Amino acid sequence: MSNEKNSSCIHWADQMADRIIKEKGDLDSYTCASGITPSGTVHLGNFREIITVDLVVRALRSRGKNVRFIYSWDDYDVFRKVPANMPDPEILEKYLRYPITEVPDTTNRNENYARHHEVDIETQLPRVGIHPEFLYQASRYRANRYAEGMKKAMQNRELIKECLNEYRDDQHKMKPEDVYWPVSIFCGKCSKDTTEITGYDGEYGITYKCECGNCETADIRTFKGAKLGWRVDWPMRWNEEKVVFEPGGKDHISPGGSYDTAKLVSKKVYGWDAPVTMRYDFVNLKGVPGKMSSSKGKVIALPDALDVYQAEVLRYLFAGTRPNTEFAISFDLDVLKVYEDYDKTERVVYGVDKAKNDEFLAKEKRIYELSQIDGKIPETMPYQVTFRMLTTLLQTYSGDIDAVIAALGDVKPEQEERLRRRMACAWFWIQHSAPDCAPEFCFALRNDGSKADLSGDMLAAVKRVRDEVVPKVGTYAMDKECQQAMYDIATELGIDAKALFTALYQALIAKDQGPRLASFMKIIGKDKLSKILSVY
Repeated sequence: MSNEKNSSCIHWADQMADRIIKEKGDLDSYTCASGITPSGTVHLGNFREIITVDLVVRALRSRGKNVRFIYSWDDYDVFRKVPANMPDPEILEKYLRYPITEVPDTTNRNENYARHHEVDIETQLPRVGIHPEFLYQASRYRANRYAEGMKKAMQNRELIKECLNEYRDDQHKMKPEDVYWPVSIFCGKCSKDTTEITGYDGEYGITYKCECGNCETADIRTFKGAKLGWRVDWPMRWNEEKVVFEPGGKDHISPGGSYDTAKLVSKKVYGWDAPVTMRYDFVNLKGVPGKMSSSKGKVIALPDALDVYQAEVLRYLFAGTRPNTEFAISFDLDVLKVYEDYDKTERVVYGVDKAKNDEFLAKEKRIYELSQIDGKIPETMPYQVTFRMLTTLLQTYSGDIDAVIAALGDVKPEQEERLRRRMACAWFWIQHSAPDCAPEFCFALRNDGSKADLSGDMLAAVKRVRDEVVPKVGTYAMDKECQQAMYDIATELGIDAKALFTALYQALIAKDQGPRLASFMKIIGKDKLSKILSVY
């Protein structure tokens, strides 16, 4: 940003970037890390960690720093639990205690279970402008990349034991006579982690026995089944990748939690100062329609959120909230408010709405910039049409996005792609969420020649609206004038105006109410209106 001096500390990501530079000094490259075990669907809570790192990475880059953004798949972890949302659980059951890369993908889409969940997120992250370098821990361990790191841990196991005990109360401390091994073994014969280490030669040889009856001494420079327990694995990799920033969930960053012990191991065993960290809180879900969550085992993943939220608006939710604050992502009527808030910020940024002061403008601008997929503010202001209005337009045109764009009539080519994405979200929401949370928003025009049950004065009134008001739709200076014309007809015929409006809604959409009538008629247009009402 041009006024970097004044605005550099406005956003929490910028404050964090400054802290990293201050604590770690001037480096050729700053490695920022995130990671997860792909043991099930990668959900929005996990996404919070990824986007927290992405926002800090962007802040560092905006300071002219060279940044390496790594995302580690901990896919050499043990398969412990069969999830609720994968087919053929009885097949998966047989692979408990195996590494998750050796568990089959029962959907038959990818080469294994871990890869299935990795692909799900890797294909989606570019949609929100996140492009990390992916590291696969199973292949790194199997390529014996960490032999020296494991040897160092095995040689310093008493020191690591002290580090792990540091924050434990007496009840949970390991006792001096307790044997502790920082490495665990997947059996070379049966692949399971049902093993016990029985000896170590002080260098690379680890002897173990397995429940399957296999006993052997493995050389960790060539053996593929050795792995560090995660409390040691984490700090070993900080040193391996020279990580300077990695956030953690509130369960890990709590005092005396795994980050605190990892910090000790990192310094005392691997000689690396632990990365700067920050705590992120949980993301709750609100108003998730039954159809959406039941197939996912009650988890909402990134593509589910992108069905309802335009990428920029989803980023805005995270960019506009401090990571250590718990918040809810809504799929109910609150969706309309989230879009309104985003649009308000956009109007302030483009000067359409006046900012209350310079500081507020700078803050809104930074949040808006960090919400953009490519991190740049578009030269042309995006086309604004409220989410609520889009639901009306799309239902009027039966979900035909091209027809809605044509009807709007003033969409510039450079505004179209983003507007189409917003429309796709509005159409998804009206079909999948609104029936549960806002049934009053849902309608379909009577395009099939069907009729409402009208008679007497009411039928006469509807015909007069058709013959006298409809031809002028689109020419009234204001909706109020159109409304008034209909009131006048009701008064002349001595019927209640409200009852006439109900009759018109019945004739148009087979419901007692709908969008505000005069503006709704303008949206439908006189040709469609006269066609629908021609059956009377």
